[in-house]
Amino acid sequence: MADGKTGRKRQGVIEAETGVPVVPGQGELFGGVPAETVTVTDAAPDPVEPVAAVLPPDLPSAGQDLLPVAVATPKKRRAASEGERKHLTTLEVDRLLAATKDNPRTGLRDRCLILLMFRHGLRVTEACAMRVDQVDLESRILQVQRLKGGLSTTQPLRTEEIRLLKGWMAERERWLRQWRRKEGGTGAALDRHALFLSTRGTALSRKTIWALLRRYGALAGLALPPHPHMLRHACGFALADQGADTRLIQDYLGHRNIQHTVRYTATNPVRFEKLWR
Repeated sequence: MADGKTGRKRQGVIEAETGVPVVPGQGELFGGVPAETVTVTDAAPDPVEPVAAVLPPDLPSAGQDLLPVAVATPKKRRAASEGERKHLTTLEVDRLLAATKDNPRTGLRDRCLILLMFRHGLRVTEACAMRVDQVDLESRILQVQRLKGGLSTTQPLRTEEIRLLKGWMAERERWLRQWRRKEGGTGAALDRHALFLSTRGTALSRKTIWALLRRYGALAGLALPPHPHMLRHACGFALADQGADTRLIQDYLGHRNIQHTVRYTATNPVRFEKLWR
């Protein structure tokens, strides 16, 4: 009984401080532990893979966020055919993440971005709008602000996410210092609040995220050209594969209507494993 009261008290503290509700049960998603039981220590973080190059001596011009290969970005998403898969598998997401390691310039930022979009089912606009103050590395939580009238929640961060976020935020500070020096110490045009910055110092745009996913998809040799919403669907199907129930996935993804969530669990093969025994 004491543990239950402590858990509820901790949940109440987080909700009071952030103004965002904590969804019960989401701590176990993606193989984690409940947020109430996470112990934060001052131990050294896991090592971040070194980035070969940070930024060139001069500030980059527009359009240099990607590897030096032109990628056509569709103005409007092509409607998927009836039988076409609309999500990425977990293995395909892993291949996307691996492809970012060949980009010493923005690979660390892109790897962190892709992982957070997958693990937290972020829409592309939610990822673009994410601010630094939504990340609490000490408490290991992420405040997810949903759009389209969705339910905003406070979600736990896993060890791999913490490692990449620490690495990217350190890299981000180096970018900001260099831009300030380039602009004579003012840096007035820089976006200091956006979590994911472009190489121009502004918040990352939807168009850039579309283009970098297409580029990494080609490098990874994926059968389908990926687009941002495929990562959100990948999150839903991955949680269903882990056995999460429909209501929990609904809250985690911020769906107001559960009919938008049923697609992930209705076709999951785990539901049928006990049949014909």
